[in-house]
Amino acid sequence: MTTSVHDTSVHTELGRFTDHLWERTAVLRDAIDNLEFLRRLGDGTLPLDVFRVYIEQDALYLAEYAKALALVASRAPDPQSAAFWATSAATAAVVETSLHESLLTSGALPESEAVPAHSQACLGYVSYLTATSATESYAVAAAALLPCFWIYADVGSRLAASAHDVLAVDPSHPYAQWVTTYDSPEFQESVVTARRLVDAAADAATAEQRAAMVRAFVIATRYELMFWDTALHPQPWPAS
Repeated sequence: MTTSVHDTSVHTELGRFTDHLWERTAVLRDAIDNLEFLRRLGDGTLPLDVFRVYIEQDALYLAEYAKALALVASRAPDPQSAAFWATSAATAAVVETSLHESLLTSGALPESEAVPAHSQACLGYVSYLTATSATESYAVAAAALLPCFWIYADVGSRLAASAHDVLAVDPSHPYAQWVTTYDSPEFQESVVTARRLVDAAADAATAEQRAAMVRAFVIATRYELMFWDTALHPQPWPAS
């Protein structure tokens, strides 16, 4: 038994498996919390064109994320779990995408004639989630999907405080409106359910599968960091 598998088993016995995932990614999450992009998003100083690029990338991400959620729903071990992942897929594909479209077409953001294309971070993230959801076990796939729920909610809850201050000055501020949606009770409740399902999957998994779940959660958390950071500090594709 490797050290990583042993450590995961110990944490599973002493506390929730998802608590171990959270502890395991503390350094990455600290880096996320300190991103200039998120700081300026929260205080409303992010340039409008940067925010538009971010929303465009997030819309591209959501379209593929919904497919990954649907794949996991089709492989869930029980109807209740399947219903949660399927409902989340529908929310990503319809509700959240509609919010992004309204931001892009409201006139609040600069117009752009360029057709949005996946950034390196966006394409890497969605490709990883889709491949994991299609080829790995249900437990590993669920662990890979969890950061998008949990880290978004964690970041959103802290950004919401500064967003409310921005809204007090400008009730129509697009950043503040967007941030507050991810601190809603409904979104926070979805994190509670997603964590519970990942914990249940870990309980039924082997030690090797739990180690793979940790790796998947870490990789997805890395992509969360890269996705946000490259909105303000893009990494252009090689010229073609």
